[in-house]
Amino acid sequence: MIPTEDASARKRVIEDKLKQEQETLSFIRESLEKSDQLTKGMVSILSSFESRLMQLENSIIPVHKQTENLQRLQENVDKTLSCMDHVISYYHVAKDTDKIIREGPAGRLDEYLACIAKIQKAVEYFQDNNPDSPELNTVKARFEKGKELLEAEFRSLLTRYSKPVPPVLILDAIGGDEDMEVQEDVTLEHLPEAVLQDIICISAWLVEYGRNQDFMNVYFQVRSSQLDRSIKGLKEHFRKNSASSAIHSPAVQTKRKETPTKKPPKRPVYIPGTIRKAQNLLKQYSQHGLDGKKGSNLTPLEGFEHDLRGVKLLSDDKHGAATGKDDALDIEIDSYIHCISAFVKLAQSEYALLTEIIPEHHQKKTFDSLIQEALDNLMLEGDNIVSAARRAIMRHDYSAVLTIFPILRHLKQTKPDFDATLQGTAASTKNKLPALITSMETIGAKALEEFADSIKNDPDKEYNMPKDGTVHELTSNAILFLQQLLDFQETAGAMLASQENSSSASSYSSEFSRRLLSTYIYKVLGNLQLNLSNKAKVYEDPALRAVFLHNNYNYILKSLEKSELIQLVAVTHKKVESSYRELIELEIQNYQRSWLKVTEHLTERNFPAFQPGAKLKDKERQIIKDKFKGFNEGLEELCKIQKGWAVPDKEQRDAIRQAQKRVVSDAYKAFLQRCANILFTKNPEKYLRYAPEQVEEMIDKLFDTSA
Repeated sequence: MIPTEDASARKRVIEDKLKQEQETLSFIRESLEKSDQLTKGMVSILSSFESRLMQLENSIIPVHKQTENLQRLQENVDKTLSCMDHVISYYHVAKDTDKIIREGPAGRLDEYLACIAKIQKAVEYFQDNNPDSPELNTVKARFEKGKELLEAEFRSLLTRYSKPVPPVLILDAIGGDEDMEVQEDVTLEHLPEAVLQDIICISAWLVEYGRNQDFMNVYFQVRSSQLDRSIKGLKEHFRKNSASSAIHSPAVQTKRKETPTKKPPKRPVYIPGTIRKAQNLLKQYSQHGLDGKKGSNLTPLEGFEHDLRGVKLLSDDKHGAATGKDDALDIEIDSYIHCISAFVKLAQSEYALLTEIIPEHHQKKTFDSLIQEALDNLMLEGDNIVSAARRAIMRHDYSAVLTIFPILRHLKQTKPDFDATLQGTAASTKNKLPALITSMETIGAKALEEFADSIKNDPDKEYNMPKDGTVHELTSNAILFLQQLLDFQETAGAMLASQENSSSASSYSSEFSRRLLSTYIYKVLGNLQLNLSNKAKVYEDPALRAVFLHNNYNYILKSLEKSELIQLVAVTHKKVESSYRELIELEIQNYQRSWLKVTEHLTERNFPAFQPGAKLKDKERQIIKDKFKGFNEGLEELCKIQKGWAVPDKEQRDAIRQAQKRVVSDAYKAFLQRCANILFTKNPEKYLRYAPEQVEEMIDKLFDTSA
């Protein structure tokens, strides 16, 4: 049961809460009443605002529609006026552009092209809207005038700024620094960049809007002339520099002045002067010896210890004119070789320039036309070289083929680049170089074959035979000619292979060509040996005949051994060296037989038999006297005659002397010993003219005109 006090307290709390709730309820009722009043006021205001908006809309919409119509009309008027201004501007284009068109595009190409564009639009407008109007003819004429001036500016820029490439730059482009591992490509700048861009811009406009290809003809004509002038300038550069260098230095190898370039030019493989020297000597073959005299013109082999007495060498004083002429030929060969390389490099550069200016579908045809003049001139020069060689061969001057070798080799080396450069040109253009190569190979092969025949058929002219039995000029010339082939083995082999009809020749393998060249050299040597054998018959003295053949065979063998000819001949004939050694030994034996008429007096044949201390009969004494007399006279005669003969090879000369001394001296000593105690005369000094030592000294003076 809850206590009374607690119940009253709890009652009071509940009453207090009830009172508070009643007060809150009263406040809420008052708030609701106020809210209802405010809502009614807002509804009244919104109803009034809605009514007013409806009234405003009903009055504004008609005005708006009227204003919109007015704006549309205004826009139509503005557009009409703008169109009228645009149309009227076409009627004023000719007048507005007259000054700029008359003054031309020089110096303001962009502005000029903008004027041309205006004129072009006017032409299109009148053609579409009023084709019968006189204004159409006016703007057409103005457009054509503008196009003509653009074409003239194209020609003017191209002509004014197209200059021949300086020879120094060409030499840099075709050469390079041999000391550098990585070669730098030299770029040839034919036109200034700003000018090039203007030319490209004009070209593009003429193609797109001018519908004219005449400018392409102008382009190839101007650039063709510059290409040809560049090559001619290089040729003139060689002439001038070679001439000035020759004044300062007599050496052929240094006759060209070094070109002051950033990088020394790399020359094609050709040593000026070596072929000219060979030609100098070979040309003497058709004469009676040098300086108009009879005799040999043998040139000593470099490095040989030969004492070639009586050999005539070229004199700078007596042959100055000929040397100058040959120097000029040497310059022409070197120049032509470089011009071929220059043409390839310049043509490549011209094609790179052409691709920036000429439309793609016209590039090959234009390039073909552009290179024709320079290419034709080079091919004509090559044909002239072939013709000159052909005429020389008809005169039996086979040294002319030596001119063709370096040129032909360079042409064949350059052919891959040549073909790549001319790719896409006409067949007639691409075939020009192969045709020249074929001509050179044909004439070269003919010269080689006729030279071999000339060696075989060279007449046996007594007045042309060396009196001292030394090496014949035919031998020296033949060997010299063959030695020149060593530097051009592949070229010479290809020459011979080009004339072969066999299936193996069609492959043109290097091994096949080398075998042909080996066979050819062996053929020349065989012809030479046969001719020398015939020529030797001119000598009445068998001993001189043997000396002559010995000298020639020895010279041939030493020449073969000194150069690579021996290895080249050995490709097809392994025993050529031993064959010549046998021939040399055989001729030494033939020579030694000449001394039999001396030593035969020293033999025991017919020598009287007697007892020591016995007195000889007159007949027996006479036999001994005759033997001494025969020996003395034979020795003196042979020494006198053979002293004037020549054995140029010191080693061979000493060996022959030693062998002869041994034979004669031994026989003479034995003879003197047999006669030592025989009284066959009262005047022994009359018959004992020479001591053995004196005999040996006399033999030591053989082949020595100074003794």
